[in-house]
Amino acid sequence: MKIAIVAEHASARLGGEAILPLQYFRILRDRNYDVWLIVHERTREELEGLFGNDPRVIFTPDTPLIRLLWRLGAFLPQRVANFSTGYLMRILTQRRQVKEARRLVVEEGVQIVHQPIPVSPREPSMLFRLGAPVVVGPLNGGMEFPPGFRDRSSVLEDYAVAAARAMTNVMNRLIPGKRLASVVMVANQRSRMALPGGLGGKVIEICENGVDFSLWSGTAAQDPQSGPSHTRFVFTGRLVDWKGVDLLLRAFARARDLAPMSLLIMGDGDARERLEKLARELGLLSSDEAAGKVRFAGWLSQKECAEALAARDALVLPSLYECGGAVVLEAMALSKPVIATAWGGPLDYLNTECGILVPPLSPDALIEGLAEALRKLASSPDLRASMGQAAQLRVRAEFDWERKVDAVLDVYASALRGGTAPL
Repeated sequence: MKIAIVAEHASARLGGEAILPLQYFRILRDRNYDVWLIVHERTREELEGLFGNDPRVIFTPDTPLIRLLWRLGAFLPQRVANFSTGYLMRILTQRRQVKEARRLVVEEGVQIVHQPIPVSPREPSMLFRLGAPVVVGPLNGGMEFPPGFRDRSSVLEDYAVAAARAMTNVMNRLIPGKRLASVVMVANQRSRMALPGGLGGKVIEICENGVDFSLWSGTAAQDPQSGPSHTRFVFTGRLVDWKGVDLLLRAFARARDLAPMSLLIMGDGDARERLEKLARELGLLSSDEAAGKVRFAGWLSQKECAEALAARDALVLPSLYECGGAVVLEAMALSKPVIATAWGGPLDYLNTECGILVPPLSPDALIEGLAEALRKLASSPDLRASMGQAAQLRVRAEFDWERKVDAVLDVYASALRGGTAPL
């Protein structure tokens, strides 16, 4: 089977959905499949560091217009930029990628073209009539803020998102990649419901994220004599409003008086300055992880994140708009219990045996629920250990990247057998 993976980015450094095409290409390449990767040259340095000058990694060039859109998007709220300048950038990139994919089908005999990102179920795709079946996804979206948190988005964001979604079916008729795809994979029922109408191929449900156990594996044993005498919690992710880190800080301020604990915040973003100011006002900010304190570590590499997470006791993800949440799976792989908001992606991964899901009924209720979850885990090493063991068993059984690629290979084979959509 000859396969072409097409994506704007393939990167562990960028994080988020950009890691998905990287993992597909890496694993298929390691298994000696004839596989090509078509990506924007923005991630050239990282990919050449990983794969050398592999001729099967094909970079589409940057252009002055794409660079202009990139700069304009920096002045917009993130969700607005994604629907506007970001979308235009992806379309311009895909126009070039279509030409490369068609060339590979003709010259190299590529049999399957797979577009794993963007994961938005509504966003149109330019990949159609390539001469080979197209597989899209798994897609994961259809998200809204919890009802009690709708004020987290501005009026501008609300109008822009509503307008973009209203145009979904029209745009997918004008740019019919998803409608003409042989197979569209979705991560959950929520994403299935957000798909554009009139799809001609199969729709298959399969998890979006997975865990690379070559990186996220094992546990970090603590020496009871030399290790910390308090429970060490960690958050990792972009520091943006919808991650809910401000709520976590307020919850931690309450919980630290009930049990000894510290909090490490890994990541960077637009909200970092505001969050550090809030931590300072609450008397939490510190340059170390002393009991009762919060330390901001900034951006760390994936390897550094894995090492830091392995050395902590539990992960907290208070996000209010998390479609996926791969970090939850990564913590589970490291035998860590997880506290998360009962909304979006974490609901697909966690159960009561391996974590604590806190309903986002209102800001006050979520703060109170997070504080109680922090207290509960900090007060019981046995509970942390049992949840961590259950988490690792669950993630190995259901979310291993190797198993996921096996399932996607079955999808490729199904597309080759069935191809109900036009080539």
